[in-house]
Amino acid sequence: MLQGNKVLGLKPLLNDILARARADLRMGVPVVLTGRGGALLVMAAETAGELRYDTLMARGEVDLVLTGRRAETLKARAYDGDVARVMLPESAGLAWVQALADPADDMRVPMKGPLQTRRGGNCELHRLAITLVKSARLLPAVLVQDLHDPLGLANDENLTVVPGDLASPHVMEMAALDNVVAARVPIRAARNTRLHIFRPEDGGEEHYAVEIGRPDRDAPVLARLHSACFTGDVLGSLKCDCGPQLNAALAAMGDQGAGVLLYLNQEGRGIGLANKMRAYALQDQGFDTVEANHRLGFEDDERDFRIGASILQKMGFSSVRLLTNNPGKIAMMERCGVGVAERVPLQVGKTPENERYLAVKAAKSGHMF
Repeated sequence: MLQGNKVLGLKPLLNDILARARADLRMGVPVVLTGRGGALLVMAAETAGELRYDTLMARGEVDLVLTGRRAETLKARAYDGDVARVMLPESAGLAWVQALADPADDMRVPMKGPLQTRRGGNCELHRLAITLVKSARLLPAVLVQDLHDPLGLANDENLTVVPGDLASPHVMEMAALDNVVAARVPIRAARNTRLHIFRPEDGGEEHYAVEIGRPDRDAPVLARLHSACFTGDVLGSLKCDCGPQLNAALAAMGDQGAGVLLYLNQEGRGIGLANKMRAYALQDQGFDTVEANHRLGFEDDERDFRIGASILQKMGFSSVRLLTNNPGKIAMMERCGVGVAERVPLQVGKTPENERYLAVKAAKSGHMF
């Protein structure tokens, strides 16, 4: 809604637009990004269908935008540093394009190039496109095409239009969290437990706070930031130490009679369960956990621990005794204004199956074991 030159309710409007764009990309529907650098038609490589892909190629030149991490694996020059714009030949089929995006067959079919990449020009919209597919929990690879009449095409094909200049800074912000509800949930570790549900205003995944007892808000609370791990927490996977850490943290809080465990829906270090399984498949080929993330096009860790700090502050806590082996969590708490009075080690769950995984976390991510 516009009034004069002012945009009313800009943030909710952008939330709506970005939520629709993520949903469209997950369904294989293109979206339109506009900005001072021009306009792009964007389609997620992972979910692109043959018909839409053929239509896109018939319209003119198409680039496949990859992250610098994925480009490094493919020996493609990333002139823009964090992204690479691969020029697709007219004969490029969808299967070949998706093989560039997905490293599943890199070892079986290693020669996919040489690949030509673009240099020069404004690539801010390309970066936004990658950020959008990451936030949609898809492989970080997008098909893009320059548009001269973006609004005309969007109207003709009923496509979501994302105003890039407004959305780019907004999409990198942490969404405000609403404390939706809290209720008593007796658990094995402690009967006097309450579960709080926090919902991001941008329509993203909910996060949970497990509050044991009635912790003193004026003293450092025993706390843990635990990222969701379906395979470890629910299935009891031996490939990680997540399930044992979850149970040990709750047990420690139960023994002390007070504590807060934040259960953050950031599966697979923030890349989602499907991509986590892709990383597992790469680990079966001999790559370690960090190498697997890089081959997929992700960074070592895509999680946002600001969420945890925000929840703690909303619950009235300003300092913690943090159950963690991860120095990154400690640093982020401090940067966000939550004091870490003590690091409480959490060394449980080592198995023959995860021994290498834990060693890599220590060597490459600085975890303290």
